[in-house]
Amino acid sequence: MAKKEHRFNPQTLTYEVITAPFRLRTYRLLRKILIGFILISVANVLFSYFFYTPKMYRINRANRELVMKYRIMQDRLKASERKIAEIRHRDQSVYRALFSTDTLSLDGIYTEYPSEKYRPMADDSYSSLMIGTWKQMDALARQLYLESVSFDQLQILAKNKEKLSSAIPATWPIDRNKLRNGIGAFGMRRHPIYGRYIMHKGIDLACNVGDAVYATGDGVVEKVDLNRARHGYGTFVIINHEFGYKTRYAHLNKVFVKPGDPVVRGQLIAEAGRTGGVTGPHLHYEVMYMGQVVNPINYFNKDMTAEEYNKLMEEMHETTMETD
Repeated sequence: MAKKEHRFNPQTLTYEVITAPFRLRTYRLLRKILIGFILISVANVLFSYFFYTPKMYRINRANRELVMKYRIMQDRLKASERKIAEIRHRDQSVYRALFSTDTLSLDGIYTEYPSEKYRPMADDSYSSLMIGTWKQMDALARQLYLESVSFDQLQILAKNKEKLSSAIPATWPIDRNKLRNGIGAFGMRRHPIYGRYIMHKGIDLACNVGDAVYATGDGVVEKVDLNRARHGYGTFVIINHEFGYKTRYAHLNKVFVKPGDPVVRGQLIAEAGRTGGVTGPHLHYEVMYMGQVVNPINYFNKDMTAEEYNKLMEEMHETTMETD
């Protein structure tokens, strides 16, 4: 019961009960409710700080289950990565070896996505666990894509195996008996004029002006450049063998084919010369696969014994027959 307030009335010489206005009574009631709410909230915070509530127990249990599920997912992703690595090994060492084709490589496959992709998870309490798992999943997805593209190519190669065997540039572009002074090696070389190391995209086969140059695989002549300037490739021919293969024959003296002509392995296509940036007559020979230059020597292995191949590799040296 609310305590009553009294006020002395000097006229009647008695104490009279004072009735507070409604607004005042309302204010006092709200103040009491507010104070009570604050006290209860403080007590709840203090209790929650020192003791777990049933709700917090449920949240913690759910969090532990979530972490456990993430750990299980990471283990399964690692198992999947090992399986993909096994498939990749068979792809490189078995399947592609059967078709005598190079390993497929796609730009960016092993490059991680920008960190901005995972920024929405950065402020979470379990961000390191979540971001790490997502990176694993993204890496696995990229590897799966690579293998998918690779097996698509292998499926095409399997259907065209006979045509492929004739298209791969697997023979010598000149008569090996006419080689002189060894072979200019593929790869980084010290430039004879600039004095610095630059990439040599093919091999140099030293020979005489007028020596026959042959197509190393079936294909179609893609380009003939009759430029005989004293720089660059000079006169050259590019043959498209399909299946991702192209070959270039440079520093030629004469050309006997034109763009669009079909050619077969061993067909005479040109004469060796010394056009372009050269210091002596030779044939510059390139093999390109999927737009990237590769070492032509690796494709000559089909026609040689192990002893011949080892002897050939010993003859390789840093070329000085080109000035560009």
